[in-house]
Amino acid sequence: MVKRIEKDHARFRKIVRGRIKKNLRKYISSGELIGRKGKKIISIPLPQIDLPRFRYGQQQTGGVGQGEGNAGDPVGGEGQAGDQPGRHILEVDVTIDELAEILGEELELPKIEPRGKKQITTLKTEYTGISRSGPESLRHFKRTYKEALKRQICAGLYNPKCPIIVPIREDKRYRSWKVDYLPESHAVIIYMMDVSGSMGGEQKEIVRIEAFWIDAWLKHHYKDIETRYIAHDAVAQAVDRETFFHLREGGGTKISSAYSVCTEMIEREYDPMEYNIYLFHFSDGDNWGGEDTKKCIGLLKDKLLPASNIFCYGQVKSAYGSGQFIKDLREELGEDEQLVTSEIKDHDAIYDSIKDFLGKGR
Repeated sequence: MVKRIEKDHARFRKIVRGRIKKNLRKYISSGELIGRKGKKIISIPLPQIDLPRFRYGQQQTGGVGQGEGNAGDPVGGEGQAGDQPGRHILEVDVTIDELAEILGEELELPKIEPRGKKQITTLKTEYTGISRSGPESLRHFKRTYKEALKRQICAGLYNPKCPIIVPIREDKRYRSWKVDYLPESHAVIIYMMDVSGSMGGEQKEIVRIEAFWIDAWLKHHYKDIETRYIAHDAVAQAVDRETFFHLREGGGTKISSAYSVCTEMIEREYDPMEYNIYLFHFSDGDNWGGEDTKKCIGLLKDKLLPASNIFCYGQVKSAYGSGQFIKDLREELGEDEQLVTSEIKDHDAIYDSIKDFLGKGR
């Protein structure tokens, strides 16, 4: 019975996984999932799902078109309140890791290969040899059998017609292990966002949704990952997550201020030789003057691109932004593989933007 339950549960999970993949674009473009996020599990609303099975109706009931009445009589009349359950939305719990796997499969994202190694160690146990002593849970049955067989043959106790092998204490062999101390790959994600007057609530919501999925994918590849936030208008500052997504928009735009704070943060806290560094900047592309854009290009060339695994710039469409900055980046740094740019026109474009950013597997 237990095996049958496990089999049915596996079938159910497969059906759920298929439904999520089928509607992934809808889930990605919606902010509903973020509000359902727990520590490691997300509740996803799905249409009612039932495992296929036979259903038996009540006996002595009429079929289609049968029952009281004559041909031509109107259908309907005074009705009564129903007493049967309806079909409701089912909420299914999915782990963040499983969601990341589905995201990777559907968007065909490559596996990320960590670049940096932080100088701390983790324990890794490997079974590498055989010992004459050890716990019974680690007894090597094949080696124990061979030792017992050799002993009985040498002692003349082995009978081919009755090949019973009985190990004694001296025959027993156990798996032995060694402990290796391995460097652990660490990573940091630094999000930068324009919170000037031209970036409204809708634009910040798009950034919040995209950051959620980016986090899910990167955390799937790193056991230890930090996330930092920098908000900027004409002046930039490091903030916490809550402040980052809920700052009231206002002021002008000076993108170089964010790149300067980011550069200082990396130089002070995140050695590129020890960390995998992922940088994401979101703006509507409206910057204050060509001189500031030149300063941004210089910081990218000399500091941020060499230090990071990848630098992703997402330009969110705004009715008040000029959208010029992405054109300048592509013109000046379009050949640099460390830079990835993406235009995010609306919620539906989040799906393709995530693939633009994460599709290189760095």
